[in-house]
Amino acid sequence: MKTSEFDFDLPQELIAHKSAEKREKSRMLLYHKKSDKIEHKQFEDILDYFNANDVLVLNNSKVIPARLYAKKPTGASIELLLLNEKNNNKWEALAKPRKKLKINKYVNIENIKIKILDKLEWGGVLIQFPEKLNVYEFLSDNGYVPIPPYINNQDQDYLKKRYQTVFAEKEGSVAAPTSGLHFSQKLLEKIKNKGVEVVYLTLHVGLGTFEPVKEDRIEDFDMHSEYFELNKETAEKINNAGGKVVCCGTTVTRTLEYVYKRYNKLKPSKGWCDLFIYPGYEFKVVNHLITNFHLPESTLIMLVAAMIGKKKILSIYQEAIEREYRFYSFGDAMFIMDD
Repeated sequence: MKTSEFDFDLPQELIAHKSAEKREKSRMLLYHKKSDKIEHKQFEDILDYFNANDVLVLNNSKVIPARLYAKKPTGASIELLLLNEKNNNKWEALAKPRKKLKINKYVNIENIKIKILDKLEWGGVLIQFPEKLNVYEFLSDNGYVPIPPYINNQDQDYLKKRYQTVFAEKEGSVAAPTSGLHFSQKLLEKIKNKGVEVVYLTLHVGLGTFEPVKEDRIEDFDMHSEYFELNKETAEKINNAGGKVVCCGTTVTRTLEYVYKRYNKLKPSKGWCDLFIYPGYEFKVVNHLITNFHLPESTLIMLVAAMIGKKKILSIYQEAIEREYRFYSFGDAMFIMDD
């Protein structure tokens, strides 16, 4: 299947650079899969589609200020984007310009020396922070919230508050699990008060989620791995759900499908998820999905196409464009219901 089959034209003015003034006031396109019906709602209306004994699964990963601006001893500037935490304060990162970095040499931020350990085959670098340094505190003081290049918003105070879900807990993502941005604490409480079980897993959003598909054939694309954790409570609540299971986001979807594919059931586990879902994939766990409107030719639109069909997702996106829905990370929501 060709990557170009997932292309579409999006007017630049429909790219959202800020979220809705109130999280739950974003718009929501509701698609009923079995009846092939589309409705246009506000996100807070999602409350009407939950019932007692349903399960809502959220990704509680927290965005870290993962972009750093360093200097080589020569004074030359280097930009680092931390991606995956390894052991002993080692991190995988993207570096610009990478070609000017030398293995076993250092770059500096303030008085902190960061060692370049290796240049990785996939195009990143492996770096070493001082072993006694608390990297997360260092990032809080020196890092910047990374945002996708299509968003024109460098207001760090705004990004630290709004490019983060209200239930974010576990630090490690370099991008927000964006479909979760639509939930306010008030809306979550209303959902819980209907008897819905709200449970959490963790997938630290990294290069795997947003890396563009560069190959002409999607079958030739290798997904970058992202760290996940699925705890016992969440696995059991999903396995024993008395109602429908609603998954918030492609990250939640990939995690649950990866665990099921690996063990033939959902069980407590953690590791590295590299599952690439595209049309032809048979879902084992997920059939109700909350998601955003995604980039052309991205792994994200391919995942949604796997659930409802390539022709249908492109048709829905065209309707969303005609109705001027807002696209991408700060944009509006889409709710796919298997009914």
